[in-house]
Amino acid sequence: MFTGIIEEIGTIISVDKGVRSAVLTIGARVVLEDLKNGDSICTNGACLTVTAVSEQSFMADVMWETMRLTNLQHLKPGSTVNLERAVRLNDRLNGHMVSGHIDGMGIISKMVKDDNAIRITIATQPDVLRYIIKKGSVAIDGISLTVTEVTKSDFGISLIPYTIKDTTLAKKKTGDSVNLECDLIGKYIERFLSDKKHAEGKTIDENFLKEHGYF
Repeated sequence: MFTGIIEEIGTIISVDKGVRSAVLTIGARVVLEDLKNGDSICTNGACLTVTAVSEQSFMADVMWETMRLTNLQHLKPGSTVNLERAVRLNDRLNGHMVSGHIDGMGIISKMVKDDNAIRITIATQPDVLRYIIKKGSVAIDGISLTVTEVTKSDFGISLIPYTIKDTTLAKKKTGDSVNLECDLIGKYIERFLSDKKHAEGKTIDENFLKEHGYF
């Protein structure tokens, strides 16, 4: 489990590609302090398992499913990635609950400077957008962010100066892909309501939600 608060920006040293998988070697400093084999580390939002640690880098396997569903498939030596170690149970949860399981990718369609912030619009598929709500939380390349607006085809977020400086997102450009993980709570609620609907033979509508205490 992660929080979406990026600890540092790592640099890809090498990408050893297999037929449908890859082994990443990532240069880092902060996250190496207590890192060991078998630990989980959030890399651009994807939870990877550490397989080797050296003084200046760590290695992780990327399986086909992760390659297919995330922008890790585009990494090459020199690419930068957002890194976060797994949260401890006694840590403050400064972002939101992030599992490191990517729901899909989005494409940056617009980036606009807004005083000290940058407003970014991201287009994505309907099965991801259904879990994104205005003022809700979303993890973008592993970064916990607040949604500012939602349409039928895209959603917006705004980067504060700290996020601009300490993550990779502001360095991207229009047309670049980003990894998206929707808020876990919404997905659990949908599953619960779906089970209730089938069990009771009802349709999920406003009356159903009121009946079960959601209004």
